[in-house]
Amino acid sequence: MIDPVSQTLFAYWNRLRGDRLAPKRFEIEPSAIAAFLPDTFILERIDARTIRFRLAGTRISEAFGVDFRGVNLFDLFEPGDRSTLQREMTLITAEGAVGVFQIGAESATGYSVAFEFLVLPLTHTGSSIERFLGSCTPLERPCWLGDVPLTRRKLVSHSVVWPDGRPTSEDLVALSHRQTPFLPTIREARIVKSDRRQFRVYDGGLHRRQED
Repeated sequence: MIDPVSQTLFAYWNRLRGDRLAPKRFEIEPSAIAAFLPDTFILERIDARTIRFRLAGTRISEAFGVDFRGVNLFDLFEPGDRSTLQREMTLITAEGAVGVFQIGAESATGYSVAFEFLVLPLTHTGSSIERFLGSCTPLERPCWLGDVPLTRRKLVSHSVVWPDGRPTSEDLVALSHRQTPFLPTIREARIVKSDRRQFRVYDGGLHRRQED
């Protein structure tokens, strides 16, 4: 995470989480993140191929020229990126991981800017992950942003973070009765330190991708 909004939102989510897999949706207090609400969103998982926006901040909608409420996240991307994103969201759902994505967005007239897209898992009525809190923030803010719709989107890089380290096989067996099954892959880890805590980060997919 390199954007201050992402870092602050992650720290807030992690405090609420404590020693649990994820905090509950109703624990999120808009007043606690009021300064960042225009850059945040809530996603609802319907199934492995449908994760739709329930809420999207005004700065997100203005940047892309779209009201994202009700839109399936995966429909915003071309088939190759869509498949990668579906795989990563399945992993986030199954293991309570945190997703950090970089998205390149471009207008029909050639204007472009990169966004950091953060996904934080939430539980809802039960103990399984059915909601996601997140932020979508530009890594720079050109003067035209918000006036020129960004209609093309491409997944540039993607990483997954386990705040307490990746769950062991025993942990996953214990979670299997309430989490979506997944297929494990062996990935090379790198160490990231943030706010006096240390995380193991695994690049998404079976090949190493560009790192932030």
